[in-house]
Amino acid sequence: MSGRPQILFPLFSALTSLDGVGPKTAQLLPNLGVEKPRDLLFNLPEGGIDRRKRDSVQGLPDGTTVTVEIEILSHHAPSGKGRPYRIVTQDSQTTLTLIWFHARAAYLENLLPLGARRVVSGKLELFEGHAQMAHPDYVVVPDQVADIPDYEPVYPLTAGLTRKAAIKAVGSALDKAPDLPEWIDAEFLRRKEWPAWRDALQAAHHPQHTDDLARNAPARARLAYDEFFANQLTLSLARARVRRAQGRVTRGDGSLQRKVVDRLGYALTGAQLRSAQEIAADLASDRKMYRLLQGDVGSGKTLVAFLSLLVAVEAGGQGVLMAPTEILARQHLESLQPLAQDAGVRLDILTGRDGGATRASKLKDVADGQIDVLVGTHAVFQADVTFHDLRLAVIDEQHRFGVQQRLDLGAKGQATDVLVMTATPIPRSLALTNFGDMDLSVLDEKPPGRTPVETALVSADKFDQVIARLRQAVIDGRQAYWVCPLVDDSETRDLVSAEDRFKRLRAALGDEVVGLVHGQMPTEQKDAAMEAFTSGKTRVLVATTVIEVGVNVPSASIMIIEHAEIFGLAQLHQLRGRVGRGAEKSTCLLLYHPPLSQSGTRRLTLLRDTEDGFRIAEEDLAMRGAGDLLGTAQSGLPRFRIADAESQTALLVTARDDARALLTRDPDLKSDRGEAARTLLWLLEQDRALRLLGVG
Repeated sequence: MSGRPQILFPLFSALTSLDGVGPKTAQLLPNLGVEKPRDLLFNLPEGGIDRRKRDSVQGLPDGTTVTVEIEILSHHAPSGKGRPYRIVTQDSQTTLTLIWFHARAAYLENLLPLGARRVVSGKLELFEGHAQMAHPDYVVVPDQVADIPDYEPVYPLTAGLTRKAAIKAVGSALDKAPDLPEWIDAEFLRRKEWPAWRDALQAAHHPQHTDDLARNAPARARLAYDEFFANQLTLSLARARVRRAQGRVTRGDGSLQRKVVDRLGYALTGAQLRSAQEIAADLASDRKMYRLLQGDVGSGKTLVAFLSLLVAVEAGGQGVLMAPTEILARQHLESLQPLAQDAGVRLDILTGRDGGATRASKLKDVADGQIDVLVGTHAVFQADVTFHDLRLAVIDEQHRFGVQQRLDLGAKGQATDVLVMTATPIPRSLALTNFGDMDLSVLDEKPPGRTPVETALVSADKFDQVIARLRQAVIDGRQAYWVCPLVDDSETRDLVSAEDRFKRLRAALGDEVVGLVHGQMPTEQKDAAMEAFTSGKTRVLVATTVIEVGVNVPSASIMIIEHAEIFGLAQLHQLRGRVGRGAEKSTCLLLYHPPLSQSGTRRLTLLRDTEDGFRIAEEDLAMRGAGDLLGTAQSGLPRFRIADAESQTALLVTARDDARALLTRDPDLKSDRGEAARTLLWLLEQDRALRLLGVG
C-alpha cells in the first residue's frame, strides 16, 4: 500500500522547520496538542482583538483595546524602586499616559522621542479618571500603521509562548499548506458557498470580525465538515468491510427461545421484541451482522442478548457473551443459568482465574461443541480458545472497546456475527461519530416489574438522620448499597473512603450487617462480598463504583451515593439503576457536601427530576463534552479540533450520507474525488482506515 502523499510531507515535518520556531518553542507547542506543522493549521483562533484605529481614547470604557495616534509630551523616570516609568502623551482629544515597569530609559527615549508622533495599540485602563496604557502591544511610526492588524486573532497560549510567536508559527505553517484536490462534492460546495480548503484555512486564521469566529462562518463550517467527512469515511469503510465479509445464515426454529419466554412470567416489551426480531433477521442473512444494542439501565438488554444467543444454538452453533470485568461475567452467568436450564442449554464461564485441569476441560468442551454458550471476560478471545462452531459473539459494555478492537473481535469464528451492548444511552451525535459503522437497536421501554426510584438530595450534615433511617430499613428487612468515591483515605482530597465508611457503618449497624467491595480487592474477596450481599447474608454493601455496571440484586432497594456532587451524570444514573429491580419501592439518596457548585446543582437536580437515561445522556454531553462521556478507554473516540458533533449534528448527518454515497459509487476510492478523499484521510490521520481495510 502506498504511504502518505508527498504533497503532505511539509505538514508532517519537524516543528523546527517553521519560521521562528526554535528548539525551545518546539518543546512548548505540544502543551497545546501541536506536534507538527499540520496541527497548527487546525489550532484555530479562540478569539479576536479589534485594533482598528480610533481618533481618541476619550469616553471609551475601561478594558477596551484601542489603537490611537499620539504625540509624546513628557517622560517621567521612576520615583522609587518598583515604581513605573511614565510617558505622558496626547491624542486628538485627551491625554494618555503610557506605563512601563522594569524598562530602560534609553530604550523608551529612543522608542518614543519627545515631540514625535506614534501609533500605539493596547488595553486602556482608567485610573482615578485618567486614561493610561501599560506596556502597549504595538508602538509604530504613523506610516507603518499597516503593521498593526485591524482584527488580530487570539490563539490559545501556554507558559513561555508569546502571542507574537504563536502568530508567526501559524503564518509559517499556512505557507506550507499546499493546494489540495477537492474532496467535497462540487455541487454541494457551490450551494454552501464554502471556500476551497487552503482558502478556508487562510480565512479562519485571519478573521476580520467576531462573526468570522462563529462555528457557522463559511471557513470554519467547511473545515468542520472536513473532519466529519473523514470520520464518516472511516466508519463507512469499516462498515463496508463488515458488509463485504461473507456471513453465515444462522436461522433458528424458535423452540429454545419459546421455552425461555414461556417461563418468564411476564411479556417482553415492544422494544425487546423489536430488537430481538432485528437481530434474528441479521443472523438469518448471509451478511455478517454488526449491531449495537443500546438500552437504558434496566431495559432488559441481557434477556434480548440471551434470546439471540439461543438462535445460534437452535441453528446448531455456539454463542459467546463477553463482559469487561469478572464480576460482571459471573453476574451474567448467575442471571442466565436458570433460563439456560429452562431451555436445556449448557452455559459455562471462562475467566482468567480458570487454570490447570479446569481450564483444559472447559477448552475441550468448547472445542467439541459441548458448551453451547460461553460467558467470560476478554480471556475468551485468547489464542488457545477454539470454538466448535461460533456463530454469535455478544460484547457487553461496548463503550469500553475502541473501533480497532471492534474490527478485530469478529475474527474468532468463521464469519461470526457480532452484537455489542451498552447500558449507556448514547446521544445521537455520539452514536453517529462513534458507532456509525454499526446497525442500531434501541431499548427505550422498561420491562414490567421495574419500580420508579424516588431520588432525593440530602446534605451531608444530615448524616446521623440517614444512618437512623438506614438502621430502621435494615430492621425492616431491606438491603442497601452505600457508594463511596475512594477506596482508602487520601491526603490530597477530603473525600470519604470506602474503608473508612465501612468501619463507621459496622460500628453503627453491626459487624454482620455490613459488607465491603472495591476494585483493589482480590477477586475471591470481591466475589465473596458480592455473594454475601446477593444471598442477603449482609444487608448493606459499602462499595466503590465497581458496582456501577451490571450488578443485579433485586432485593436491594436503597442506594446511597456519598459525595454525589463529584460523580458524572451518567455514572450517577448507572448507580441508581442498581435499585428499583424488584417490586419493592426504591430510594436513591444523593448525599452531597455543601456548598454545591452551579454545575453540581444542575447535575443533581436533573437526576432527581428524571429517570430518562437519554435525556440524562444529552445533558451529560452538553456539560462534559464527548471526551469523557464514553470513558477514557474509548480508543476509537474521535478528537475533533474544529467540529463539534453536538451543535453541528445536521452537518454531521450530511457528511455521513455523503461518505456512504461516495463509497457506494466508488468503493475503492479510485476516482478523482476518491483519490482526494484518500488525501483527506492521510491529512487528518485517519489513514488507519485505509491500512486496516486494505484499500489504501
